[in-house]
Amino acid sequence: MDFMETFLFIVIIIGLFVINKNINSRFKHLEDTIDGLSTRIKLLQQRLKEQPRASAKSEFDVSSSKTEEFSNETIKETSTKSPLETQEDAIKETINEPEVKPIDFTDKKEPLVTPISEEKEIQEPIIETSSFSSTKDKNTTFTSKKEAEQFVPKKSWYATFKENNPDLEKFIGENLINKIGILILVLGISFFVKFAIDKDWINEPARVGIGVLCGALIMAIAHKLKKNFTAFSSVLVAGAISIFYFTIFIAFHEYEVIESQTVAFVIMSLITAFSVLVSVSYNRQELAILSLIGGFATPFMVSTGDGNYVALFTYIAILNIGVLAVSYFKRWKIATILAFGFTCLLFLSWTVTELWADDLPHSGAIIFATLFYFIFSITFVISNLRNKGVFSGIDYFLLIANTFFFFGVGLTILRSWESNYTGLFTLALAIYNIIYASILYKKFGLDKNTIYLLIGLALTFITLTIPIQFEGNQITLFWAAEVVLLFWLSLKTKINSFKLGALIIQGLTLFSLFMDWERYWSYSEEISIILNPLFLAGIVVSASLFLTTWILRNESEISTKFFSINAKSYTGFTLITGIIMTYFTGILETNYQAYQYITNQASALSFTVLYHFVFTAITLVIAFKFKQQILSKASLFISVASIFLYIVWFHKLPTSELSLNLINTTDYKYAFIFHYIILGCLVYFGFVLFKEIK
Repeated sequence: MDFMETFLFIVIIIGLFVINKNINSRFKHLEDTIDGLSTRIKLLQQRLKEQPRASAKSEFDVSSSKTEEFSNETIKETSTKSPLETQEDAIKETINEPEVKPIDFTDKKEPLVTPISEEKEIQEPIIETSSFSSTKDKNTTFTSKKEAEQFVPKKSWYATFKENNPDLEKFIGENLINKIGILILVLGISFFVKFAIDKDWINEPARVGIGVLCGALIMAIAHKLKKNFTAFSSVLVAGAISIFYFTIFIAFHEYEVIESQTVAFVIMSLITAFSVLVSVSYNRQELAILSLIGGFATPFMVSTGDGNYVALFTYIAILNIGVLAVSYFKRWKIATILAFGFTCLLFLSWTVTELWADDLPHSGAIIFATLFYFIFSITFVISNLRNKGVFSGIDYFLLIANTFFFFGVGLTILRSWESNYTGLFTLALAIYNIIYASILYKKFGLDKNTIYLLIGLALTFITLTIPIQFEGNQITLFWAAEVVLLFWLSLKTKINSFKLGALIIQGLTLFSLFMDWERYWSYSEEISIILNPLFLAGIVVSASLFLTTWILRNESEISTKFFSINAKSYTGFTLITGIIMTYFTGILETNYQAYQYITNQASALSFTVLYHFVFTAITLVIAFKFKQQILSKASLFISVASIFLYIVWFHKLPTSELSLNLINTTDYKYAFIFHYIILGCLVYFGFVLFKEIK
């Protein structure tokens, strides 16, 4: 195979290109430094011209040698600073200098500042920055620092090329032809190596040895250049690591020089460990990313199709623990993100493939999914704990993504396993987040926003536990209780996200209650009086609405991230809704039980009518006592409607009951007895109406 030879050739070409580019950039940087020093000299000359004559005579009437010494000392001092820093200092001095009359120095025979000698070595500044050079006239004075900084000339690439290479013949002879010669030399060596391989002068083990030798040689060169050319040295290290990976891959798969899969895997694992150490030593995030990619590619490079998922995911777990260790020393978020993304993609693709083939090892899958979740939940926090950093948006996203990925995969595995522990799994996830948040807050002092996020995740999973594990009214009961808890937490912690969650869950609670009440219309099952799921669900939801009204009684506004609601209006809504839910809870229960146990329809209906009149009367009393205007008006309107219904229809119930008793040979007297209580309610309605009208 010619893959190895082609790859080595490409690596060498890329290396030469990078070397050339680096050398050119260093020369360009040197020229920029010289330009910056020239600007400094011009500014110093301008400053000297503006000095008073008296001080000029006493200070600058010196010999040429002394002036040259002053100039060289000034250049030596400024050479340790970047061009931009020296210009800023000079500009500040120029701006702050008092305005004086110019003095004529034409009588002076000696130059104030001697030019820089061509043989004088200029020390390269440590801080790399773009130099400032002005095309203004040398006698132009900047009025402000801002003007000097903004005056940056724009040059075309051709003008820049002519400026950097004034002697075109020299450029072609010393620069271009040298590069072409190096390229021809590399091509010649490459073609010779390829020719030797084609003629079998170099066998397969020797080819592998050449690859390893090239990688080692590049690594040695990188080590030599590390002190002065760190960035370029790290590029060479990356190339050497890539060569090692591909050499072992070809030696195992193509040439079969390495016959054992275990040996190849161990070698690649050592390469990964070495590359991680080098990335930490060089403090280069790019090397860590390369190590990570190589580490995740290693199992596939040495794969033989055995499908040993235990060995695969054990290796991935060890690799992720290595990422955790690096995250403790270095805040390289991109490496953590890539590790999380690769792990999720690998595990998800394996799970889907095995489920499709109906061959998923459920116990092993749930164990490794849990292991990965623990590793990353710790990694995302550890990477920020060392420097006490506040979590960013991407950190919050990773925490949430890790939790919900594990939740989704775990539920999929458990349901395909036909397990009854889905609710327990969800509850365990909620408990873990609560314990985790408590430890991080008490022991490590993690910022409160992250703690609240973990608490929010825990509450979310607690919310999901009941509908996942149970059915019917149990969901309604749980959600009604959680609404109160979330509103209380928002009041105590001042976190608006809890209010948003409470509003959403409160809507879901009412919808769930309506679904539960569908059983009241069937009359097909016998439900115990009062102590039944439907009545209890209605009572709990009503209590939840009343408690919400009480918790928010002193609030002025319910603000969330997306919208704001007037708290007084919302508490009024919850109060009215609570009363309505209480009314329907009682009337549905009364109507259902009456028709379940009483055969006389008039007698059964009289229970419902009695409940309606008594409830309306009690509501009217409470509304006027607590001076609730909206509730009072609504109750009065219902009272008038009740009086009208009684006159038109309900007054017939006692006589209807008597007629049905005669027909069905029964002896019910409920409608006759209840009509006295109903008449009392009617009298109260009339009294209140008369009082309000008067």
